[in-house]
Amino acid sequence: MNKFENLEVWKQSVRLCADLYIHLKDSKEYGFKDQITRSALSIPSNIAEGCEHDSLKETLRFIGYAKASAGELQTQLTVGALTGFIDPTQAE
Repeated sequence: MNKFENLEVWKQSVRLCADLYIHLKDSKEYGFKDQITRSALSIPSNIAEGCEHDSLKETLRFIGYAKASAGELQTQLTVGALTGFIDPTQAE
């Protein structure tokens, strides 16, 4: 097992990403679906990539990317809720 697989934040972000893919699998809003799933997938991917680097500087850089992707995802969930693409309760 890789060290990132023990991180609760990685586990939760993987679950969130999978939930979004499942929730949006039948969505016809292709541009929105593509963008939001890319943002969601970027979070655990950057955490994993950062943890695989040998230098703290590189690890922190990728954790920063994951944090930025989380902000992007939060914005897209808000837009999705306002437009009716996503149930507001689920977006929350």
